[in-house]
Amino acid sequence: MQYAVIKTGGKQYVVAPGAVITIEKLARGPVDTKKGDSIVFDQVLLTDDGKTTNVGAPLVKGATVTGTVSVVGRAKKIDVVKYKAKSRYLKRRGHRQPHVKVKIDSIG
Repeated sequence: MQYAVIKTGGKQYVVAPGAVITIEKLARGPVDTKKGDSIVFDQVLLTDDGKTTNVGAPLVKGATVTGTVSVVGRAKKIDVVKYKAKSRYLKRRGHRQPHVKVKIDSIG
């Protein structure tokens, strides 16, 4: 089984062809990512094809992982509450983290 470890958004992900991963929002300059866009991850830390394993120091030279954006959305709302007892202080805010679901096409 072929797999790789990639780094994006300050996090590391173990990916294999056909897998779907959820990562934080990808902004590519002034244009945001849309459904159907192709993405190339060039920060590959490890590759394995079942016979040989290549471990980078820190990156594997020439290795890339390509994927296709399947969903661009936002996560469920998280309520952020600040409260101080007996002082009539209450603030409520919400946050929805943007995310992108990427289907991995190939590891090269």
